[in-house]
Amino acid sequence: MAKYVGAVDQGTTSTRFIIFDRTGGIVGLEQKEHEQIFPRPGWVEHKPLEIWENTQDVIRNALAKVGANGSDLAAIGITNQRETTLLWDKNTGKPYGNAIVWQCTRTDEICRDLIKEGGQDRFREKTGLPVATYFSGPKIKWVLDNNPDARDAVQKGDVYFGTMETWIIWWLTGGPGRGAHVTDVTNASRTMLMDLHSLEWDDDILQVLGIPKQVLPKIVPSSDTDFWGLTSVDGPFGASIPVCGALGDQQAALVGQGCFKLGEAKNTYGTGCFLLLNTGTKPVASKHGLITTLAYQISSQSPVFALEGSSAVAGALVQWLRDNLGLISSAPEIENLANTVKDNGGVYIVPAFSGLFAPYWRSDARGVMVGLTRYANKGHIARAVLEACAYQTRDIVEAMNKDSGVTLRHLKVDGGMVYNDFLMQFQADTLAVPVIRPMVTETTALGAAYAAGLAVGFWSGVEELYENWSVDNTWHPSMTSDAREKGYLGWKKAVERTFNWVE
Repeated sequence: MAKYVGAVDQGTTSTRFIIFDRTGGIVGLEQKEHEQIFPRPGWVEHKPLEIWENTQDVIRNALAKVGANGSDLAAIGITNQRETTLLWDKNTGKPYGNAIVWQCTRTDEICRDLIKEGGQDRFREKTGLPVATYFSGPKIKWVLDNNPDARDAVQKGDVYFGTMETWIIWWLTGGPGRGAHVTDVTNASRTMLMDLHSLEWDDDILQVLGIPKQVLPKIVPSSDTDFWGLTSVDGPFGASIPVCGALGDQQAALVGQGCFKLGEAKNTYGTGCFLLLNTGTKPVASKHGLITTLAYQISSQSPVFALEGSSAVAGALVQWLRDNLGLISSAPEIENLANTVKDNGGVYIVPAFSGLFAPYWRSDARGVMVGLTRYANKGHIARAVLEACAYQTRDIVEAMNKDSGVTLRHLKVDGGMVYNDFLMQFQADTLAVPVIRPMVTETTALGAAYAAGLAVGFWSGVEELYENWSVDNTWHPSMTSDAREKGYLGWKKAVERTFNWVE
Protein backbone atom coordinates (compact mmCIF):
# COMPACT_ATOMS: atom_id res chain seq x y z
CA MET A 1 0.00 0.00 0.00
CA ALA A 2 1.30 3.43 -0.94
CA LYS A 3 2.66 5.40 2.03
CA TYR A 4 3.21 8.85 0.53
CA VAL A 5 2.08 11.50 -1.94
CA GLY A 6 4.58 13.43 -4.06
CA ALA A 7 4.39 17.04 -5.21
CA VAL A 8 6.37 18.85 -7.90
CA ASP A 9 6.72 22.52 -6.94
CA GLN A 10 7.83 24.31 -10.11
CA GLY A 11 8.61 27.81 -8.87
CA THR A 12 9.99 31.01 -10.36
CA THR A 13 13.58 30.42 -9.26
CA SER A 14 13.74 26.67 -8.61
CA THR A 15 12.00 23.33 -8.95
CA ARG A 16 11.44 21.06 -5.97
CA PHE A 17 10.04 17.62 -5.35
CA ILE A 18 8.63 17.00 -1.88
CA ILE A 19 7.34 13.72 -0.44
CA PHE A 20 4.59 13.98 2.21
CA ASP A 21 3.14 11.41 4.61
CA ARG A 22 -0.47 11.18 5.82
CA THR A 23 0.05 13.80 8.52
CA GLY A 24 1.23 16.34 5.95
CA GLY A 25 4.78 15.96 7.26
CA ILE A 26 7.77 16.21 4.92
CA VAL A 27 9.54 12.88 4.39
CA GLY A 28 11.96 14.01 1.69
CA LEU A 29 12.83 17.09 -0.35
CA GLU A 30 15.13 17.97 -3.22
CA GLN A 31 15.54 21.36 -4.91
CA LYS A 32 17.35 22.71 -7.96
CA GLU A 33 17.56 26.29 -9.23
CA HIS A 34 17.23 27.25 -12.89
CA GLU A 35 18.63 30.12 -14.92
CA GLN A 36 16.95 33.54 -14.84
CA ILE A 37 17.26 35.22 -18.24
CA PHE A 38 16.87 38.98 -18.70
CA PRO A 39 17.34 39.69 -22.43
CA ARG A 40 16.16 43.32 -22.17
CA PRO A 41 14.97 45.65 -19.40
CA GLY A 42 11.63 44.31 -18.13
CA TRP A 43 11.93 41.00 -20.01
CA VAL A 44 12.20 37.74 -18.03
CA GLU A 45 12.58 34.24 -19.47
CA HIS A 46 13.19 30.62 -18.43
CA LYS A 47 14.41 27.62 -20.45
CA PRO A 48 11.55 25.07 -20.48
CA LEU A 49 13.76 22.05 -21.22
CA GLU A 50 16.11 22.98 -18.37
CA ILE A 51 13.10 23.03 -16.03
CA TRP A 52 11.94 19.61 -17.27
CA GLU A 53 15.47 18.18 -16.78
CA ASN A 54 15.58 19.67 -13.28
CA THR A 55 12.16 18.21 -12.50
CA GLN A 56 13.40 14.72 -13.35
CA ASP A 57 16.56 15.24 -11.29
CA VAL A 58 14.77 16.40 -8.14
CA ILE A 59 12.27 13.53 -8.33
CA ARG A 60 15.01 10.90 -8.61
CA ASN A 61 17.17 12.50 -5.92
CA ALA A 62 14.33 12.99 -3.42
CA LEU A 63 13.28 9.36 -3.77
CA ALA A 64 16.89 8.20 -3.40
CA LYS A 65 17.42 10.35 -0.29
CA VAL A 66 14.62 8.62 1.61
CA GLY A 67 15.16 5.18 0.09
CA ALA A 68 11.68 5.21 -1.47
CA ASN A 69 10.47 3.78 -4.74
CA GLY A 70 8.00 5.41 -7.11
CA SER A 71 5.52 2.67 -6.17
CA ASP A 72 5.50 4.03 -2.60
CA LEU A 73 3.64 7.10 -3.90
CA ALA A 74 -0.16 7.07 -4.15
CA ALA A 75 -0.40 10.06 -6.48
CA ILE A 76 1.45 13.04 -7.93
CA GLY A 77 0.41 16.69 -7.66
CA ILE A 78 1.93 19.69 -9.40
CA THR A 79 2.05 23.32 -8.33
CA ASN A 80 3.64 26.02 -10.40
CA GLN A 81 4.61 29.62 -11.02
CA ARG A 82 1.45 30.96 -12.59
CA GLU A 83 1.02 32.88 -15.86
CA THR A 84 4.48 31.87 -17.14
CA THR A 85 3.81 30.98 -20.76
CA LEU A 86 5.31 28.65 -23.35
CA LEU A 87 4.34 27.15 -26.69
CA TRP A 88 5.84 23.93 -27.99
CA ASP A 89 5.64 21.42 -30.84
CA LYS A 90 3.30 18.67 -29.68
CA ASN A 91 5.08 16.10 -31.89
CA THR A 92 8.60 16.70 -30.59
CA GLY A 93 8.30 18.61 -27.32
CA LYS A 94 10.58 21.32 -28.70
CA PRO A 95 9.62 24.77 -27.31
CA TYR A 96 9.09 27.78 -29.55
CA GLY A 97 11.61 29.91 -27.67
CA ASN A 98 12.04 30.38 -23.94
CA ALA A 99 9.11 30.54 -21.54
CA ILE A 100 7.90 34.10 -20.92
CA VAL A 101 7.83 34.55 -17.14
CA TRP A 102 4.88 36.08 -15.28
CA GLN A 103 7.01 39.14 -14.32
CA CYS A 104 7.87 39.95 -17.96
CA THR A 105 6.57 43.26 -19.34
CA ARG A 106 7.18 42.67 -23.07
CA THR A 107 3.41 42.59 -23.71
CA ASP A 108 2.98 46.17 -22.51
CA GLU A 109 2.20 47.49 -26.00
CA ILE A 110 -0.34 44.71 -26.63
CA CYS A 111 -2.03 45.51 -23.31
CA ARG A 112 -2.04 49.26 -23.97
CA ASP A 113 -3.75 48.65 -27.32
CA LEU A 114 -6.35 46.42 -25.65
CA ILE A 115 -6.98 49.07 -22.99
CA LYS A 116 -7.21 51.82 -25.62
CA GLU A 117 -9.91 49.86 -27.47
CA GLY A 118 -12.02 48.83 -24.49
CA GLY A 119 -10.59 49.96 -21.15
CA GLN A 120 -8.51 48.11 -18.56
CA ASP A 121 -11.59 46.25 -17.29
CA ARG A 122 -12.95 45.19 -20.69
CA PHE A 123 -12.63 41.46 -19.81
CA ARG A 124 -13.05 41.72 -16.02
CA GLU A 125 -16.72 40.70 -15.88
CA LYS A 126 -15.90 37.38 -17.56
CA THR A 127 -12.38 36.71 -16.31
CA GLY A 128 -12.13 38.61 -13.01
CA LEU A 129 -8.90 40.18 -14.29
CA PRO A 130 -7.79 43.60 -15.52
CA VAL A 131 -5.86 43.81 -18.78
CA ALA A 132 -2.23 43.57 -17.62
CA THR A 133 1.14 42.21 -18.73
CA TYR A 134 0.94 39.78 -15.78
CA PHE A 135 -1.44 37.34 -17.48
CA SER A 136 -0.84 34.59 -20.04
CA GLY A 137 -3.20 35.55 -22.89
CA PRO A 138 -1.21 38.56 -24.15
CA LYS A 139 1.98 36.47 -23.85
CA ILE A 140 0.53 33.84 -26.21
CA LYS A 141 -0.38 36.59 -28.67
CA TRP A 142 3.15 38.01 -28.43
CA VAL A 143 4.71 34.63 -29.34
CA LEU A 144 2.34 34.11 -32.28
CA ASP A 145 3.00 37.68 -33.48
CA ASN A 146 6.79 37.43 -33.16
CA ASN A 147 7.72 33.81 -33.87
CA PRO A 148 7.04 32.85 -37.52
CA ASP A 149 7.79 29.15 -36.83
CA ALA A 150 5.13 29.03 -34.11
CA ARG A 151 2.65 30.91 -36.29
CA ASP A 152 3.18 28.49 -39.21
CA ALA A 153 2.96 25.43 -36.95
CA VAL A 154 -0.34 26.66 -35.49
CA GLN A 155 -1.89 26.46 -38.97
CA LYS A 156 -0.87 22.79 -39.12
CA GLY A 157 -2.32 22.06 -35.66
CA ASP A 158 1.08 21.18 -34.21
CA VAL A 159 1.30 23.71 -31.36
CA TYR A 160 0.42 23.35 -27.68
CA PHE A 161 0.24 26.23 -25.21
CA GLY A 162 0.74 25.68 -21.52
CA THR A 163 1.62 27.27 -18.26
CA MET A 164 4.28 25.36 -16.35
CA GLU A 165 1.98 22.75 -14.77
CA THR A 166 0.66 21.88 -18.25
CA TRP A 167 4.23 21.43 -19.52
CA ILE A 168 5.25 19.23 -16.57
CA ILE A 169 2.04 17.12 -16.67
CA TRP A 170 2.45 16.58 -20.42
CA TRP A 171 5.97 15.22 -19.97
CA LEU A 172 5.18 13.19 -16.83
CA THR A 173 2.32 11.42 -18.61
CA GLY A 174 4.36 10.49 -21.67
CA GLY A 175 5.19 13.58 -23.73
CA PRO A 176 4.93 13.40 -27.56
CA GLY A 177 2.05 11.24 -28.71
CA ARG A 178 0.94 10.26 -25.19
CA GLY A 179 1.05 13.19 -22.79
CA ALA A 180 -2.11 14.72 -21.32
CA HIS A 181 -2.61 18.34 -22.43
CA VAL A 182 -4.52 19.80 -19.48
CA THR A 183 -4.61 22.83 -17.20
CA ASP A 184 -6.44 23.06 -13.90
CA VAL A 185 -9.09 25.72 -13.27
CA THR A 186 -6.80 27.85 -11.08
CA ASN A 187 -4.13 28.20 -13.75
CA ALA A 188 -6.73 28.62 -16.50
CA SER A 189 -8.22 31.50 -14.52
CA ARG A 190 -4.88 33.37 -14.81
CA THR A 191 -4.73 33.37 -18.60
CA MET A 192 -7.32 36.17 -19.13
CA LEU A 193 -8.98 33.69 -21.53
CA MET A 194 -11.32 31.68 -19.25
CA ASP A 195 -14.89 32.62 -18.31
CA LEU A 196 -15.14 32.34 -14.50
CA HIS A 197 -18.81 31.38 -14.70
CA SER A 198 -18.64 28.59 -17.30
CA LEU A 199 -15.04 27.48 -16.59
CA GLU A 200 -14.53 27.35 -20.37
CA TRP A 201 -12.28 29.21 -22.80
CA ASP A 202 -14.08 32.33 -24.01
CA ASP A 203 -14.44 32.48 -27.80
CA ASP A 204 -14.90 36.27 -27.92
CA ILE A 205 -11.67 36.99 -26.02
CA LEU A 206 -9.78 34.42 -28.10
CA GLN A 207 -10.95 36.20 -31.24
CA VAL A 208 -9.86 39.62 -29.92
CA LEU A 209 -6.38 38.27 -29.14
CA GLY A 210 -6.13 36.13 -32.28
CA ILE A 211 -5.50 32.91 -30.36
CA PRO A 212 -6.73 29.65 -31.97
CA LYS A 213 -8.61 27.47 -29.46
CA GLN A 214 -6.86 24.29 -30.65
CA VAL A 215 -3.57 25.36 -29.01
CA LEU A 216 -5.19 25.52 -25.56
CA PRO A 217 -5.26 22.65 -23.04
CA LYS A 218 -8.40 21.02 -21.64
CA ILE A 219 -9.58 22.71 -18.42
CA VAL A 220 -9.85 20.21 -15.54
CA PRO A 221 -10.57 20.31 -11.76
CA SER A 222 -7.64 20.94 -9.38
CA SER A 223 -8.20 17.55 -7.75
CA ASP A 224 -9.49 15.12 -10.35
CA THR A 225 -10.72 11.56 -9.80
CA ASP A 226 -10.51 11.18 -13.60
CA PHE A 227 -6.72 10.85 -13.67
CA TRP A 228 -5.04 12.83 -16.45
CA GLY A 229 -2.58 10.02 -16.98
CA LEU A 230 -0.01 7.77 -15.34
CA THR A 231 3.68 8.44 -15.04
CA SER A 232 5.83 6.45 -17.44
CA VAL A 233 7.64 3.40 -16.10
CA ASP A 234 10.74 4.59 -17.98
CA GLY A 235 10.42 8.08 -16.44
CA PRO A 236 11.92 9.49 -13.22
CA PHE A 237 9.50 7.58 -10.95
CA GLY A 238 10.15 4.17 -12.49
CA ALA A 239 6.48 3.32 -11.85
CA SER A 240 2.96 4.10 -13.05
CA ILE A 241 1.49 6.66 -10.64
CA PRO A 242 -1.72 8.69 -11.14
CA VAL A 243 -1.13 12.37 -12.01
CA CYS A 244 -4.33 13.94 -10.74
CA GLY A 245 -3.70 17.15 -8.75
CA ALA A 246 -2.64 20.63 -9.88
CA LEU A 247 -2.94 24.13 -8.48
CA GLY A 248 -1.29 27.44 -9.25
CA ASP A 249 1.23 28.12 -6.51
CA GLN A 250 -0.78 30.70 -4.58
CA GLN A 251 -3.99 28.68 -4.66
CA ALA A 252 -1.95 25.65 -3.59
CA ALA A 253 -0.74 27.59 -0.54
CA LEU A 254 -4.36 28.48 0.31
CA VAL A 255 -5.23 24.76 0.25
CA GLY A 256 -2.04 23.83 2.12
CA GLN A 257 -2.95 26.35 4.84
CA GLY A 258 -6.36 24.72 5.21
CA CYS A 259 -8.25 27.90 4.22
CA PHE A 260 -11.37 26.00 3.17
CA LYS A 261 -13.86 28.29 4.93
CA LEU A 262 -15.34 31.56 3.75
CA GLY A 263 -13.27 34.52 4.97
CA GLU A 264 -10.03 32.62 5.64
CA ALA A 265 -6.90 34.18 4.14
CA LYS A 266 -3.20 33.46 3.67
CA ASN A 267 -0.22 35.46 2.45
CA THR A 268 2.76 33.88 0.72
CA TYR A 269 6.13 35.66 0.82
CA GLY A 270 8.11 34.30 -2.11
CA THR A 271 9.59 35.91 -5.21
CA GLY A 272 6.47 38.06 -5.09
CA CYS A 273 3.84 38.47 -2.37
CA PHE A 274 0.36 37.00 -2.80
CA LEU A 275 -2.61 37.32 -0.48
CA LEU A 276 -5.72 35.20 -1.12
CA LEU A 277 -9.08 35.33 0.66
CA ASN A 278 -11.58 32.46 0.32
CA THR A 279 -14.90 34.01 -0.87
CA GLY A 280 -16.89 30.77 -1.26
CA THR A 281 -18.67 29.29 -4.27
CA LYS A 282 -19.60 32.59 -5.92
CA PRO A 283 -17.06 34.96 -7.51
CA VAL A 284 -16.84 38.37 -5.79
CA ALA A 285 -16.18 41.24 -8.18
CA SER A 286 -13.47 43.62 -6.99
CA LYS A 287 -14.00 47.36 -7.06
CA HIS A 288 -10.66 48.16 -5.39
CA GLY A 289 -7.99 46.74 -7.67
CA LEU A 290 -7.95 43.07 -6.67
CA ILE A 291 -8.27 39.96 -8.83
CA THR A 292 -11.23 37.58 -8.74
CA THR A 293 -9.78 34.12 -9.23
CA LEU A 294 -10.44 30.40 -8.80
CA ALA A 295 -9.26 29.12 -5.43
CA TYR A 296 -9.68 25.39 -6.17
CA GLN A 297 -12.10 22.78 -7.46
CA ILE A 298 -12.29 19.28 -6.00
CA SER A 299 -13.47 16.83 -8.69
CA SER A 300 -17.15 17.41 -9.58
CA GLN A 301 -17.84 19.73 -6.62
CA SER A 302 -18.68 23.41 -7.13
CA PRO A 303 -15.56 25.54 -7.64
CA VAL A 304 -14.43 27.80 -4.79
CA PHE A 305 -13.38 31.37 -5.56
CA ALA A 306 -10.98 33.86 -3.99
CA LEU A 307 -10.04 37.50 -4.03
CA GLU A 308 -6.32 37.95 -4.61
CA GLY A 309 -3.87 40.77 -4.26
CA SER A 310 -0.52 40.28 -5.97
CA SER A 311 2.78 42.13 -5.48
CA ALA A 312 5.34 41.31 -8.15
CA VAL A 313 8.43 41.83 -5.98
CA ALA A 314 9.00 40.65 -2.40
CA GLY A 315 11.80 38.11 -1.95
CA ALA A 316 13.10 39.27 -5.33
CA LEU A 317 13.86 42.63 -3.70
CA VAL A 318 16.13 40.89 -1.19
CA GLN A 319 17.82 39.10 -4.11
CA TRP A 320 18.31 42.47 -5.81
CA LEU A 321 19.94 43.86 -2.65
CA ARG A 322 22.26 40.82 -2.60
CA ASP A 323 23.02 40.31 -6.31
CA ASN A 324 22.77 43.80 -7.82
CA LEU A 325 23.90 46.02 -4.95
CA GLY A 326 26.07 43.58 -3.00
CA LEU A 327 24.95 44.94 0.39
CA ILE A 328 24.53 41.39 1.70
CA SER A 329 26.12 38.11 0.62
CA SER A 330 23.19 35.85 1.56
CA ALA A 331 19.47 36.53 1.94
CA PRO A 332 19.22 35.72 5.69
CA GLU A 333 21.80 38.48 6.46
CA ILE A 334 19.21 41.17 5.73
CA GLU A 335 17.50 40.68 9.09
CA ASN A 336 20.67 41.36 11.09
CA LEU A 337 21.44 44.38 8.91
CA ALA A 338 17.91 45.76 9.36
CA ASN A 339 18.22 45.35 13.13
CA THR A 340 21.29 47.63 13.26
CA VAL A 341 18.94 50.65 13.03
CA LYS A 342 15.94 51.62 15.16
CA ASP A 343 13.75 52.76 12.24
CA ASN A 344 13.92 53.27 8.46
CA GLY A 345 15.51 56.73 8.81
CA GLY A 346 12.84 58.14 6.49
CA VAL A 347 13.88 55.78 3.66
CA TYR A 348 11.24 53.95 1.58
CA ILE A 349 11.78 51.57 -1.32
CA VAL A 350 8.92 50.75 -3.71
CA PRO A 351 10.03 47.79 -5.87
CA ALA A 352 8.03 48.57 -9.01
CA PHE A 353 10.68 46.87 -11.17
CA SER A 354 8.06 45.68 -13.66
CA GLY A 355 5.30 48.11 -12.81
CA LEU A 356 2.90 47.86 -9.88
CA PHE A 357 0.42 45.01 -9.48
CA ALA A 358 -2.54 45.08 -7.07
CA PRO A 359 -4.21 47.30 -6.13
CA TYR A 360 -2.67 49.90 -8.49
CA TRP A 361 -2.13 48.07 -11.82
CA ARG A 362 0.32 50.63 -13.17
CA SER A 363 2.60 49.27 -15.90
CA ASP A 364 4.05 52.81 -16.23
CA ALA A 365 5.51 52.65 -12.68
CA ARG A 366 9.17 51.89 -11.94
CA GLY A 367 11.02 51.32 -8.69
CA VAL A 368 12.06 54.18 -6.43
CA MET A 369 14.13 54.74 -3.30
CA VAL A 370 13.02 57.96 -1.60
CA GLY A 371 13.71 59.92 1.58
CA LEU A 372 17.48 59.68 1.28
CA THR A 373 19.67 61.98 3.41
CA ARG A 374 23.31 61.81 4.48
CA TYR A 375 22.01 60.12 7.65
CA ALA A 376 20.80 57.06 5.70
CA ASN A 377 23.02 53.97 5.72
CA LYS A 378 22.81 50.39 4.49
CA GLY A 379 20.90 49.37 7.63
CA HIS A 380 18.13 51.81 6.73
CA ILE A 381 18.06 50.46 3.17
CA ALA A 382 17.85 46.86 4.43
CA ARG A 383 15.02 47.83 6.75
CA ALA A 384 13.20 49.66 3.93
CA VAL A 385 13.44 46.50 1.80
CA LEU A 386 11.69 44.39 4.44
CA GLU A 387 9.16 47.10 5.26
CA ALA A 388 8.25 47.31 1.56
CA CYS A 389 7.07 43.68 1.64
CA ALA A 390 4.83 44.43 4.63
CA TYR A 391 3.50 47.71 3.23
CA GLN A 392 2.59 46.10 -0.10
CA THR A 393 0.60 43.55 1.88
CA ARG A 394 -1.18 46.31 3.80
CA ASP A 395 -2.20 47.95 0.50
CA ILE A 396 -3.83 44.66 -0.49
CA VAL A 397 -5.50 44.07 2.89
CA GLU A 398 -7.02 47.57 2.81
CA ALA A 399 -8.54 46.80 -0.63
CA MET A 400 -9.63 43.31 0.45
CA ASN A 401 -11.46 44.61 3.53
CA LYS A 402 -13.41 47.02 1.31
CA ASP A 403 -14.24 44.43 -1.37
CA SER A 404 -15.22 41.57 0.92
CA GLY A 405 -16.89 43.56 3.68
CA VAL A 406 -15.03 41.28 6.11
CA THR A 407 -12.29 42.76 8.28
CA LEU A 408 -9.22 40.55 8.48
CA ARG A 409 -8.83 39.16 12.01
CA HIS A 410 -5.53 37.34 11.55
CA LEU A 411 -3.21 36.41 8.70
CA LYS A 412 -1.77 32.95 8.01
CA VAL A 413 1.64 33.23 6.36
CA ASP A 414 3.99 30.97 4.43
CA GLY A 415 6.87 31.12 1.97
CA GLY A 416 10.60 31.55 2.27
CA MET A 417 10.53 34.91 4.08
CA VAL A 418 8.38 33.84 7.05
CA TYR A 419 11.46 32.87 9.06
CA ASN A 420 12.46 36.54 9.09
CA ASP A 421 11.21 37.55 12.54
CA PHE A 422 11.69 41.26 11.84
CA LEU A 423 9.44 41.11 8.78
CA MET A 424 6.76 39.04 10.51
CA GLN A 425 6.65 41.39 13.51
CA PHE A 426 6.53 44.47 11.28
CA GLN A 427 3.75 42.84 9.26
CA ALA A 428 1.69 42.31 12.42
CA ASP A 429 2.41 45.90 13.46
CA THR A 430 1.41 47.55 10.19
CA LEU A 431 -1.75 45.41 9.80
CA ALA A 432 -2.69 45.59 13.51
CA VAL A 433 -3.65 41.88 13.46
CA PRO A 434 -1.82 38.70 14.59
CA VAL A 435 0.37 36.97 12.01
CA ILE A 436 0.44 33.16 12.25
CA ARG A 437 3.10 30.79 10.87
CA PRO A 438 2.21 27.08 10.62
CA MET A 439 4.46 24.16 11.54
CA VAL A 440 4.76 23.11 7.88
CA THR A 441 5.59 26.20 5.83
CA GLU A 442 6.00 24.31 2.54
CA THR A 443 2.30 24.93 2.07
CA THR A 444 2.49 25.36 -1.71
CA ALA A 445 3.77 21.84 -2.32
CA LEU A 446 1.53 20.54 0.47
CA GLY A 447 -1.55 21.98 -1.27
CA ALA A 448 -0.62 20.18 -4.50
CA ALA A 449 -0.08 16.96 -2.54
CA TYR A 450 -3.49 17.39 -0.89
CA ALA A 451 -5.15 17.89 -4.30
CA ALA A 452 -3.61 14.68 -5.66
CA GLY A 453 -4.17 12.69 -2.44
CA LEU A 454 -7.85 13.64 -2.23
CA ALA A 455 -8.36 12.43 -5.81
CA VAL A 456 -7.13 8.91 -5.00
CA GLY A 457 -8.63 8.67 -1.49
CA PHE A 458 -5.26 8.93 0.29
CA TRP A 459 -7.04 11.54 2.45
CA SER A 460 -10.77 11.15 3.04
CA GLY A 461 -11.71 14.82 2.71
CA VAL A 462 -10.89 18.37 3.76
CA GLU A 463 -11.94 17.62 7.36
CA GLU A 464 -8.97 15.28 7.69
CA LEU A 465 -6.67 17.98 6.29
CA TYR A 466 -7.69 20.44 9.03
CA GLU A 467 -6.17 18.08 11.59
CA ASN A 468 -2.77 18.33 9.88
CA TRP A 469 -2.50 22.11 10.35
CA SER A 470 -0.86 23.45 13.53
CA VAL A 471 0.69 26.74 14.70
CA ASP A 472 4.45 27.21 14.94
CA ASN A 473 4.60 30.90 15.91
CA THR A 474 2.34 33.94 16.26
CA TRP A 475 3.37 37.60 16.15
CA HIS A 476 1.08 40.11 17.86
CA PRO A 477 0.98 43.83 16.96
CA SER A 478 2.92 46.06 19.34
CA MET A 479 3.20 49.37 17.44
CA THR A 480 1.19 52.44 18.47
CA SER A 481 -1.56 53.49 16.08
CA ASP A 482 0.12 56.88 15.53
CA ALA A 483 3.42 55.28 14.50
CA ARG A 484 1.56 52.79 12.30
CA GLU A 485 -0.33 55.44 10.37
CA LYS A 486 2.64 57.78 10.07
CA GLY A 487 4.75 55.02 8.54
CA TYR A 488 1.98 54.02 6.13
CA LEU A 489 1.44 57.63 5.05
CA GLY A 490 5.13 57.80 4.07
CA TRP A 491 4.73 54.58 2.08
CA LYS A 492 1.74 55.94 0.15
CA LYS A 493 3.70 59.08 -0.75
CA ALA A 494 6.56 56.91 -2.00
CA VAL A 495 4.19 54.82 -4.16
CA GLU A 496 2.91 57.97 -5.85
CA ARG A 497 6.50 58.82 -6.88
CA THR A 498 6.64 55.64 -9.02
CA PHE A 499 3.77 56.65 -11.32
CA ASN A 500 4.19 57.86 -14.92
CA TRP A 501 7.87 56.95 -15.15
CA VAL A 502 7.48 55.08 -18.45
CA GLU A 503 5.68 57.12 -21.08
